[in-house]
Amino acid sequence: MLSILQAAGWPIIPLLLCSVVALALIIERALSLRTARVAPPRLVDEVISVTRTNLPSTDTITKLSENSTLGNVLAHGLQAATDPRPSEEHLRGALEAAGRQALYQLERNLNALGTIAAAAPLLGLLGTVIGMIEIFGASGAGPSGSGGNPQELAHGISIALYNTAFGLIVAIPSLIAYRHFRGRVDGFALQMELAADRLVSHLIRLNAPRR
Repeated sequence: MLSILQAAGWPIIPLLLCSVVALALIIERALSLRTARVAPPRLVDEVISVTRTNLPSTDTITKLSENSTLGNVLAHGLQAATDPRPSEEHLRGALEAAGRQALYQLERNLNALGTIAAAAPLLGLLGTVIGMIEIFGASGAGPSGSGGNPQELAHGISIALYNTAFGLIVAIPSLIAYRHFRGRVDGFALQMELAADRLVSHLIRLNAPRR
């Protein structure tokens, strides 16, 4: 493997760096986008159950914000509800602001992973083109200009193609991971939006004047 990388030349170095960065990003996103860390399944029901009669204490809201990403969004809504007679617009505004911040955190590093998935094949193709230029330039540099040994020429072309192959090896898993994580982020965004709507409706009923 080392001999193949050495034979492929310097253009393969950016691809090696991309592969390391892509692997690190995939591991980081896989850990960060776990369901238990972003949106626990029963969290909204638990929050509504706890706040069925009155709003929780500040300590409880703080613990909720540290529970998960969804918990942080819901905590902002509960914090806004502590204002005297909060309006629906005020509650939705607080939840939307927290949701945008949460979505930004969920999408972190995804653009970098998508860039690697798009750029790796191009880097591999660039390495192959550079290798081909060097091969044909060297084969026609002799005194007769008649070209080199066909076997050596074929071997050189196969080595130059290593860059394209390695670029695809880096790009394909990166693209699959990018699409997978993008789908998870979209799913979490929908869950947070639905949870925010449920919480707003609950808080409006909770603060409605009793007859």
